[in-house]
Amino acid sequence: MKQVRLMAGFFTVGLWTLLSRVAGFVRDIFIAAYLGTGPVAEAFLVAFSLPNLFRRFFAEGAFNMAFVPMFAKKLEADDGAHQFAQDAYLAMWVILSVFTVIGIVAMPALVTAMASGFIGDERFDLAIYYGRIAFPYILFISLTALLSGVLNATGRFTAAAAAPVILNAGFVVALLIGAATSTGPAIDTPERMGLWLAYAVPLAGIGQLAMVWWAAKRAGFALQIGKPRWTPALKRLAIIAAPAALAGGVVQINLLVGRQVASYFDGAVAWLSYADRLYQLPLGVVGIAIGVVLLPDLSRRLRANDMAGGKDAFNRACEVSLALTIPAAVALMVIALPLVGVLFERGAFDAADTDATALAVAVYGLGLPAFVMQKTLQPLFFAREDTKRPFYYALVALVLNAALAVGLSPLIGFIAAAWGTSLTAWAMVWLLWRGSRDMGDAADFDARFKSRLPRIIAAAAVMGLVLAALAAVMAPFFDIPTWRYLALLALIAAGIVTYFGTGQMIGAFKLAEFRRAMKR
Repeated sequence: MKQVRLMAGFFTVGLWTLLSRVAGFVRDIFIAAYLGTGPVAEAFLVAFSLPNLFRRFFAEGAFNMAFVPMFAKKLEADDGAHQFAQDAYLAMWVILSVFTVIGIVAMPALVTAMASGFIGDERFDLAIYYGRIAFPYILFISLTALLSGVLNATGRFTAAAAAPVILNAGFVVALLIGAATSTGPAIDTPERMGLWLAYAVPLAGIGQLAMVWWAAKRAGFALQIGKPRWTPALKRLAIIAAPAALAGGVVQINLLVGRQVASYFDGAVAWLSYADRLYQLPLGVVGIAIGVVLLPDLSRRLRANDMAGGKDAFNRACEVSLALTIPAAVALMVIALPLVGVLFERGAFDAADTDATALAVAVYGLGLPAFVMQKTLQPLFFAREDTKRPFYYALVALVLNAALAVGLSPLIGFIAAAWGTSLTAWAMVWLLWRGSRDMGDAADFDARFKSRLPRIIAAAAVMGLVLAALAAVMAPFFDIPTWRYLALLALIAAGIVTYFGTGQMIGAFKLAEFRRAMKR
């Protein structure tokens, strides 16, 4: 029963994340059509990535990884969990309000750190302008992440998982309003469209915060604005969060390295951003869902000294994540060109953009299983309040990523950034796995996982061969406007049927397990 509840949590978060990612696709299709890969698109993408970078640093990458295990254990022990959440909420309000003001003032320096290749052309001034409008999003989304952690620890996943839909829907609405209110064709007024997008960012952040705050209130955690106080529990939180913050900072520096390399190649920032959207779909649906559900579950089990349950939860998370992401990775590598062409090639996004973006998608696809495995391995450390070792591993990954991205860029151009990201992800998985060897039996792979993994790989390989053959046969249909969408849908459907049919037949998984979790 516990296993089914855990799987149900994965699928609840995964389903809402899927809806968010689909909305994100619609958003990026609109952005690509109106702005293409031109200077306004690149300026906005850099401006939007700044609050997102610090969001992962303050909230998802550090604060929540320390906050969620502590909150879950206090909740399990009935040890002042509500007051702890209230104190953390107020502390985050104060710290991030100050940080937001500093970020707006220092925006030229932040844009330089993110994309120094913009200096000297119109992209630099546009990125500063858009960045100052969008940057307050860091405050709202970080508070949203804290409240989401409260909800996840209490087993309520829906509101937190649904909140990102608001952001993507907000972008689409902003673009539609911008197009409707333009004095000329919207595609001829890109700066105006960029401005609408920039204003949509903080407004969507307020909407996301309102949604999860109301859900937390209904769950019995109505956190309020008030006078902050420094408590022993917050001091412990800061001590645990500091290494995680540093680790999160290292991860974000890896992203900065990639952006810096891309900023020296015209259009590359946009190519990598659109490619990122495609591989983020399976990563978000599976990897983030696994991480969100697994961390509080492991924390509660460790508090209850349930090592056998912890081992089972870890193995089922690994099993489900790889069963869904290995075939996704194969698909991204095999049919990257028709995927990008059908989804993005229209308006200002031309065939050359399709080729460059598809190349990045294929390289990111190679690293997809590693990105997801990090989400299953990291909770082993964070649930034990061990944030130091992931920081040390992240430092190693930083050096490797910089060496690959910067060192290879003179030889292979902008795609060096994607290669650095994917290869570094696999190195990080190896480091995390090696580091978990001293955690005892609870961190070991069980017999069921070891039996099913080779079969998952085999089923994905069969699917890859079928996709490659079908893509070659169907290639002419991808260029016909009236057929391209149906052709891509048929190709994806054939891949899904092939993979799940083969997997069921050779024992890679049991479809009944997925059906039971979905019913719950």
